Amino acid sequence: MKTRILTGWLLVSAFTVQAQTMELSIEECRTLAIQNNKELRIASEKEQAAYHRRKAAFTNYLPKVSAAGAYMRTSDELSLISDGQKDALSHLGTNAGQQLQGVVQQYPSLGEHLGALAGGLDAAGAGLVDALRTDTRNMTVASVMLTQPVYMGGKIVAYNKITRFAEQIAHSQHDQQLQEVILEVDRTYWQIVSLQSKKRLAESYLELVRKLDGDVEHLIEAGMATKADGLSIKVKVNEAEVTLIQIDNGLALSKMLLCQLCGLEMTTEVRLRDEAAETLPETTLLTVADLETALENRPELRSLDMAQQIGKHKVTIARSEFMPNVALTGGYLASNPSLTNGFQKKFNGIWNVGVVVKVPILTWGERHHKVQVARREAAIATYQFDEATEKIELQVTQSRQKMQEATERYAAASRSQAEADENLRCATIGMQEGVIPVSNVLEAQTAWLSAHSEQLTARIDVMLADLYLRKALGTLK
Repeated sequence: MKTRILTGWLLVSAFTVQAQTMELSIEECRTLAIQNNKELRIASEKEQAAYHRRKAAFTNYLPKVSAAGAYMRTSDELSLISDGQKDALSHLGTNAGQQLQGVVQQYPSLGEHLGALAGGLDAAGAGLVDALRTDTRNMTVASVMLTQPVYMGGKIVAYNKITRFAEQIAHSQHDQQLQEVILEVDRTYWQIVSLQSKKRLAESYLELVRKLDGDVEHLIEAGMATKADGLSIKVKVNEAEVTLIQIDNGLALSKMLLCQLCGLEMTTEVRLRDEAAETLPETTLLTVADLETALENRPELRSLDMAQQIGKHKVTIARSEFMPNVALTGGYLASNPSLTNGFQKKFNGIWNVGVVVKVPILTWGERHHKVQVARREAAIATYQFDEATEKIELQVTQSRQKMQEATERYAAASRSQAEADENLRCATIGMQEGVIPVSNVLEAQTAWLSAHSEQLTARIDVMLADLYLRKALGTLK
């Protein structure tokens, strides 16, 4: 029963380990890195921000409509006439009667009529005072205003072009970051594949020297080799074991780096599809690498070219400060108390249309200096573009030369490998026949290890040189 439980537990553990181990191809590594890379996400967000900034700039062509409202409570109402005038109007008839007292004394029959007239005038004056009250202690105002730009000195058109170029720059920067991610992933991927191949090579060498160690022990017993030969072999065995440990450590760190690039936990067990291959896969290498391709495809040059265009339009915006600004306006204003038919306690309003013209006259040279600043920034962008073009031309030339050098070195390393294999075979046979000393076999094994390692390194260098050449041409996808 215990045996069954233990067997079941081992099977579950094996399946768990297998489930946690991810087998990835180079395309899958690229996909994971593109999905999880933080810098690439930032570049995508910047691209989206530039898109919305361009959309916002286009709205400057369209009329703007705004609404406003206000309420205000004041301690006293507005008065159109003074307190003295109010008192005079309220007693208009009485004051007039006092001035006509002499006439009444001469004509007593007018007294009754004059009294009635004075009362009527007093009432009319009081009514007039009451009608002139504004009652503005509680005021409410609401307005709607429409503004349509007609001519702004060219700044609206220039700003729209600037935002369009800025969106293209954000897209180019996204492409540039994408190429950087692909470059880093591919480089780490092939580094792991190379280390796995070197690990197998180190294991083969360790097995080879261990076998030689056993053979030399028999030769020492037979008196055909010395103890010094045996010690030399043991030293080589120890060196091979240390080399294997170093390769294992480097392999673990490289896989952790790949996991970090792909957005995985660094403790995730990964197995690359090409790492178990006995020979590295054949890839299609670039045969044509010209400067025109780089100038057409490099995202850095596209960004700098757009920066030049932005600089020119910034000059236009600076010049627009010299130009008049013309806009059409229209609106509706309503208030309570109403102002259109006396001061009535109700909402009522008026509409209006107009033209607004703003002409700069004197700014003490500020506009001139702004234009000069914009021109200098445009010149800087042009110099940066020219400098980048020269550097890219040099980079393409260097990458092309490194590609040629790596190809020639790989061909030479392949020949050396074949020669080292034959040399080791002959040395081994010679030692078995007793015509070649152990030291020669040891040298042949060392040369075999060096030749195979050099051939493997040269093959990886060819693949990386092709990778860097594609990056220099801007065609790494």
